[in-house]
Amino acid sequence: MELDELCINTIRMLAVDAVEKAQSGHAGLPMGAAPMAHVLWSHFLKHNPRDPLWPDRDRFVLSAGHGSMLLYSLLHLTGYDLSIEELKNFRQWGSLTPGHPEYELAAGVETTTGPLGQGFSNAVGMAIAERHLAARFNVDGHRPVDHRTFVIASDGDLMEGVASEAASLAGHLALGKLIVLYDDNSTTIDGPTELAFSEDVLRRFSAYGWHTQRVADGTDLAALDEAIEHAVVEEGRPSIVAVRTIIGHGNPRREGTSKAHSDPFGPEEVRLTKENLGWPLEPAFLIPDPVYAQLRQAIDHGEEAQERWKEDFRAFRADCPELARSFERALARELPPGWDATLPRFTRADKPLATREASGKALNALAGEVTWLFGGSADLAPSNKTLIEGSGNFAAANPVGRNLRFGVREHAMGSILNGISVHGGLRPYGGTFLIFSDYMRPAIRLAALMKQPVIYVFTHDSVGLGEDGPTHQPVEQLAGLRAVPNLVVVRPADAEETVAAWRVALERTDGPTALILSRQKVPHLERSGADATTGLKRGGYVLAELGPGEGKDREGRRTPRSTGRAPGPDPGGPDLILIGTGAEVALALESGRVLAGDGLRVRIVSLPSWELFEAQPPEYRESVLPREASARVAVEAASTLGWERYVGSEGGIVGLDRFGASAPGETVLRELGFDVPNVVARARDVLGATAAGGRTNVARAAARETPDGHAGGGRSSRAGGGVGERSTAGEGGAKPGRATAGRTRADGVRPRRPRNGM
Repeated sequence: MELDELCINTIRMLAVDAVEKAQSGHAGLPMGAAPMAHVLWSHFLKHNPRDPLWPDRDRFVLSAGHGSMLLYSLLHLTGYDLSIEELKNFRQWGSLTPGHPEYELAAGVETTTGPLGQGFSNAVGMAIAERHLAARFNVDGHRPVDHRTFVIASDGDLMEGVASEAASLAGHLALGKLIVLYDDNSTTIDGPTELAFSEDVLRRFSAYGWHTQRVADGTDLAALDEAIEHAVVEEGRPSIVAVRTIIGHGNPRREGTSKAHSDPFGPEEVRLTKENLGWPLEPAFLIPDPVYAQLRQAIDHGEEAQERWKEDFRAFRADCPELARSFERALARELPPGWDATLPRFTRADKPLATREASGKALNALAGEVTWLFGGSADLAPSNKTLIEGSGNFAAANPVGRNLRFGVREHAMGSILNGISVHGGLRPYGGTFLIFSDYMRPAIRLAALMKQPVIYVFTHDSVGLGEDGPTHQPVEQLAGLRAVPNLVVVRPADAEETVAAWRVALERTDGPTALILSRQKVPHLERSGADATTGLKRGGYVLAELGPGEGKDREGRRTPRSTGRAPGPDPGGPDLILIGTGAEVALALESGRVLAGDGLRVRIVSLPSWELFEAQPPEYRESVLPREASARVAVEAASTLGWERYVGSEGGIVGLDRFGASAPGETVLRELGFDVPNVVARARDVLGATAAGGRTNVARAAARETPDGHAGGGRSSRAGGGVGERSTAGEGGAKPGRATAGRTRADGVRPRRPRNGM
């Protein structure tokens, strides 16, 4: 057996033995793709197993992450810190070899893959990062950034829409250092790909602007070598090489069929495979000495390549010290001195400002100091306020630009941001409307799993966006994002909190941050408690304490102290706590003033980030939301899901458990109960129930739909009743004095026309 064939069969058999031992996994892809992987890693990949984080290494992405034993075998055989014992512990608790490759778990794994299409799209992000950093730092004959991104992708990867989005953008940007080896084995779990996939993939990629090639026999090492060489030379376009392989190559009864895709072969099939390939039946996990000797040459080659790079970088540092320091700081994600000195400040004298506008001002102030801040929007930059002014667009002809135009490709944007982040050297951000975060959820989840500090700028955060209607008005998105582990969600109340949110996002290095921003203008809030910067970093804080006699009526007139007030459980504590996020904090504050005019002690709490608040010491959380203050009302123009933890069993929620409607934003908010009269009414219901000493269900002052599926209820159905009972505002749901007849129901939504047109 020739040495190359011996190396290839070693990779194949390690996959077979690992899957068989684990009784779980996918050996079919490694068996078919082993030849192309061997050629790539032996002849082309620039890497150093002794320093997996060398900045100028080539990146390798196994987008078909289900074939993870291909990657683990290569890492072990070429000398990375991944022992044979870890291969034997494949898919076991605590091992470094999970079912799908996980970023930073095993040395040499560049990104977490498995959800198909994600790795491919991450690789596009890596290639973008390389291109931009090279344009910024390769000067005066020095090339601190000069590497390629290689991918092995499967049929499934190329079926996923996210890969199509990313491939389209990669072709448009002419990312010539991106090379994809397409494992064209024509087999999926269901059977042959022709069941659902019959397009000419290379013609599709050619239309995207890619350089395309085909290798008819995936075991032809010379043809593979030649094709990859052509792809390396072609730097004007990204390249894809379709390599015809046989899934499960070597298994005489399963190769080329869906039975080879996943699950262990079983002892008999393992025996037949080894005999067919001329491989010893025992021991399992056999690695012949010549294979180690051949493949571990990667260590010497890698160290030599890195030493040449180091020599050039020393010269680069001597010739361009400031530029070199900037490069090192960017790689370390080290914020420069004074990075936040130019952040804008706002006062109550300033005109009301949408938090998306405040975000744009903060972003541009930060971009002047943090020069490795890089990103863009999914064709919504003017609305998201995500443009870095004066920095130009990142483009094939202008790779130094910092504004990345993603086009209408939210899913690819999320995945590309992850690739940019794991590449290193840049801090990526991306913007779209909050409603379209749904398109990005797989990528957001992976960013959180990989602990990548990606920043999401999600604007148009509620039904308050108005006329675009329920298709664009988010309801359940906040609850969904809050459910993602390690994602910090921040919904700032005003411009000051928005600036503080950007501080938090930039300082965070162990996970992504989602900024949830308003379209509508909000006032600059008066704070008698913590300042916005300190309070937001803690996730929640006391914005104001409104004492008896300190309130105002609806006309803004000061009101006298009431002497008939029922005292709270703690005579010195608040009688009522109103909790808000985002634009609704101002509503809570205004409502609190009305209630304080009744002689109540009202605490206003801004709770912009549940995740940051929950990370605080129990003593701090108790100081903001004391247990004895059980009369609480949360106000948020979003799903009520989850608010029970903060309002308790005796509290109320003014929220939204139905879809919105098309009308001016102020009208929609008013009709759905986000106004002072409704918040005050809910608060009084809660106060009445707690004063009576009854333990009741949470009062959901939330707009809902009736059982027949129609948006219904108006202001009482919106409320869902008082605390433990239905509202007495009228069973028809009309506000007293408001007509309910005619073309528009009490909830402000026109009834749907019957199908027969009558």
